[in-house]
Amino acid sequence: QVQLAESGGGLVQTGGSLRLSCTASERSPSRRAMAWFRQAPGKEREFIARITWFGNTEYAESLRGRFAISRDNVKNMVYLQMNSLKAEDTGVYYCAAARTNGASMNPNEYMYWGQGTQVTVSS
Repeated sequence: QVQLAESGGGLVQTGGSLRLSCTASERSPSRRAMAWFRQAPGKEREFIARITWFGNTEYAESLRGRFAISRDNVKNMVYLQMNSLKAEDTGVYYCAAARTNGASMNPNEYMYWGQGTQVTVSS
C-alpha cells in the first residue's frame, strides 16, 4: 500500500511558475515508476510526465520543455516543476505510483493516486 500526498498547488499568474511535491509513504518502499497527471474541469485525466526509479523520464509532447519531473528516492519525494504557466494548465494535479518500474503514460498502469492539488492560472 502506497499513500501519496501532493502539495504546492495554488493560484499563479500567466507566465509564472509552480513546483508541486508528492510525498510517498510505503512500509516497504519498492522501485516504482511515478507520474503526474492532471484533470481540467469537464475533461479527462491527462498524462503529464513519468519518471522511473532510475530517473528515466517521459513527457507528454505538448508539455515537454515547460514541465520537468524529478524524484528523490531517499526522501520518497517526486516533484513537478512547471514554468511559463498558461490558463489552460488550470486543473487538479495528481501524483500516481505504478505497481512496477515499467509503467508509461497509461493511467491504468498506476495503482495508487493522491488526492490531488489544485492549480489555477489566471490571466
